[in-house]
Parts: sequence; structure tokens; C-alpha cells
Amino acid sequence: MVRIGILTVSDRASRGEYEDLGGPAIEEWLTRVITTDWVAERRIVPDGVDSVRQALLDLCDRAGADLVLTTGGTGPSPRDLTPEATSSVVGKDLPGFGELMRRVSLETVPTAILSRQIAGIRGKTLIINLPGKPGSIEVCLGAVFPAVPYCLDLIGAGRIETDEALVRSFRPRG
Repeated sequence: MVRIGILTVSDRASRGEYEDLGGPAIEEWLTRVITTDWVAERRIVPDGVDSVRQALLDLCDRAGADLVLTTGGTGPSPRDLTPEATSSVVGKDLPGFGELMRRVSLETVPTAILSRQIAGIRGKTLIINLPGKPGSIEVCLGAVFPAVPYCLDLIGAGRIETDEALVRSFRPRG
């Protein structure tokens, strides 16, 4: 069974002052696209390096997540520190994920250039930072997810299959 961590980073959502829209948007998208049996490990934490770092360590090291998707905390405001927390726990950076997410987002919103999403690997877990808005989450996941199953294969994580009519995963032949 593939384990996927979904981490919402938001001061207001963590205090119950704001409905978490990002986490449910990620889970709904994954439910539509992934055909493999999987289970979600959901967390909501306040912004900040320490809170996000601890949640990432918990999802990767204790919960054994194969994939962790974060939402929120990737902008330029002082409390947006998700990329810094992610950088502190990954052993390998995968800059192409952030580059592609910014490129596809710029096709619809000029402020996408302010986004600081990153991705990286911690042991056998792939971590990807996504934006906070549900529409942007869908755009970004649609862009990067074709590479996710093969990346998980390469790092020894759980195997994910997708509905090819929705997301055509790429795995080299041979």
C-alpha cells in the first residue's frame, strides 16, 4: 500500500480560523488519477521552518510516506518558509519540479514568478512543495506528476500507477 503524506502549511488553517482547501484538493486530485491502492496521511501545521520540518520528518521517517505533497508557505511573505524547511530535510534537490511548476503557472497568472516551490528526496520519500490555491495545485500536479511514478521507482519507494487517460506516467523502456 502506497503512503502519501499531504501536508497543509497555514497559520490560519492550523488554528481552525480558515478552512483547509489545499489538502482536500490534493487528495481529490490523487483519488482521480492514481489507480494503485494508496492511503493519505494528512497533517495541518502552522507556517514556519520548525513546524514544517517536524511534520516532514514525521511523515517521512515515522509514517513511512513514499510521497509527501505540501501545500502553502511557498510565497515571498515573511512566514512562507516551506521551501526552507523542505531543504533542511532532503538529501537531494530536484530543481526541475519547481522550474516546471513555475513555468506552467506563469501561463495563467503573472504572480507565479513569486512562487518558490521546490522538491527533493529524503531516503525513500519524494517531497514536492505545491502552491496553496486549489486551482494552482491542479495545474502543478498535472505538470509534474508524469515524472513522479518513475522517480518513486528510482528511489525504491512504493509503485504508483495512474489512469493513463488523465495522467500519462513516463517510465523508460528497457
